[in-house]
Amino acid sequence: MHPVGTFRFWYADQRWEWSDELARLHGYRPGQVVPTTELLLSHKHPDDRAQVADTIAHVIEAREPFSSRHRFLDTAGAVHDVLVVADHLFDDDGGVVGATGDYIELMRTQPDRAELDHPELDESQAQWVSSRAVIEQAKGVLMRVYRISADQAFDVLRWRSQETNTKLRDLAAQLLAELDTVPAAPVSIQTRFDHLLLTVHERVPKPAAGLD
Repeated sequence: MHPVGTFRFWYADQRWEWSDELARLHGYRPGQVVPTTELLLSHKHPDDRAQVADTIAHVIEAREPFSSRHRFLDTAGAVHDVLVVADHLFDDDGGVVGATGDYIELMRTQPDRAELDHPELDESQAQWVSSRAVIEQAKGVLMRVYRISADQAFDVLRWRSQETNTKLRDLAAQLLAELDTVPAAPVSIQTRFDHLLLTVHERVPKPAAGLD
C-alpha cells in the first residue's frame, strides 16, 4: 500500500490543491479541473457524502486537518475505498493555515505477511516474537481508529516505515508509547492520531553507534 495522491486545503479561502496523481485517481487529467469542496463532494459515494460534508464543515469551523475513511467515485463510475490521513499545513511563520495529507487506497484483500513471517536475519527468535507482538498491538490501534482490516492496518504501518526509513518494529513501539498523548475527546481523537502517525518517526530513538 502506498499513497495514491496528496492534497492541500487552505482554511481562509477554502482552497484545495490536488497532486497530479490525485487528479488522475478522480478521472481527470492534471490541471483539467480546479478542485473545490463542491467538486470533491460530488465524487463521494452517496452513502458517505453526508459524513464527509459534515467533516469538512467541522474542519472549516475548528481549523483542524481533514481525515476520514470513505468511498468516492471517479469520472468512469469506479468506486475507490480510501483512507485520508492529514496533518496541519503551516505558513512560513509557523502558523496553521490549512491541512495537508495523503489519500491511501484500501484495495488489497489477500493477506501479505511476508515482513512478519520472515524476520530479519540478525534478530534472535525472542526479539522477533517481541517485535511481532508490538506490531500486532499497533495494528489493533490502527484498526480501531480508522475502521480498517488487520492487513490494511499492517500496510499503513509498512507505508510509514518505508516512507520514513524507520524500522517497522521501532515505529510500532514508539506509536504505542505515545498513545497517551492522544486526548480522550471524541471529536479530536482521529485528528490527533493522524498527527501522531505522521510524525512519530521523528521521535524514534536512534541506535547507538555500531548497533542496529
